Amino acid sequence: MKTGVLVMAYGTPSTPDDVEAYYTRIRHGRAPTPELLADLVRRYNAIGGTSPLAQRTADQVAGIAAALESLAPSAYDVRFGSKYEPPLLEEIAESFRSDGFNLVIGLVLAPHSSSMSTDQYMSRAREALGPDVEFIEIGAWYEAPGFLELIARRVNDALDEIPLERRATTQVLFSAHSLPERILLEGDTYPDQLRESAERAADIAGVDAFDIAWQSAGRTPDPWIGPDILQVLRDKSVAGVTDIVSCPIGFVADHLEVLFDIDIEAQGVAHEVGLNLVRTKSLNDDDEFVAILANVVLAVAN
Repeated sequence: MKTGVLVMAYGTPSTPDDVEAYYTRIRHGRAPTPELLADLVRRYNAIGGTSPLAQRTADQVAGIAAALESLAPSAYDVRFGSKYEPPLLEEIAESFRSDGFNLVIGLVLAPHSSSMSTDQYMSRAREALGPDVEFIEIGAWYEAPGFLELIARRVNDALDEIPLERRATTQVLFSAHSLPERILLEGDTYPDQLRESAERAADIAGVDAFDIAWQSAGRTPDPWIGPDILQVLRDKSVAGVTDIVSCPIGFVADHLEVLFDIDIEAQGVAHEVGLNLVRTKSLNDDDEFVAILANVVLAVAN
């Protein structure tokens, strides 16, 4: 019997017409206000109408499946389920159960784990699989062999775009998706994971001047983890930094949080305050990256 692999990600609307339904699912069934919907549509329009995330994720899942097939022929059945956009992860989990799988491994396409992000994927998948299917959860995988080395090379590639005479006033800024501050009251280690992964990636890259920031905070009244990347950029400019290498280490593919929040919004602030900002290349379906994830699966299966 094959082992099931349930690869999970946030999801993105497939067409502009799907944005409202997608936003409603994110808001747990509450339709967004016209203002909130217009703001999200505006951001999608700025990157071409829809995000490339759906295709990027499909390519990543296919890459993981191909890598596992190469490493362990006929041993794994890889399927994708999304948190907020069909195919929903519950439906895919139920398909494993109905097909008679005894063992399923859960992998979220996010290197850091949190009670409000990856843990929710796992809880929903576990419930849909039911008690008769063994479910192995893969938590934070930023320490997976080769991952931080891959990030470090991306950082060095971006640094190569900055003139040598400005390297002394260049900083690398690692970022991840902000979450509400209330997770800190529960002892969530998500911020610690970001700090550790940034420190280790910088060390591998041979970078001394680096910092971390948070991005893409939700439009809610409660406070979110900071400092926000836009404020950090302004502060760096005041401190005499001339160039920033933006490394959104918490994201593994091109999507709204990268293509708009970094490439448009953060880039706009950088231009406003006189900073040159260069972003690291997204991982997407890089062969080395999907092989790293396939080996993460193998490590927990064996």
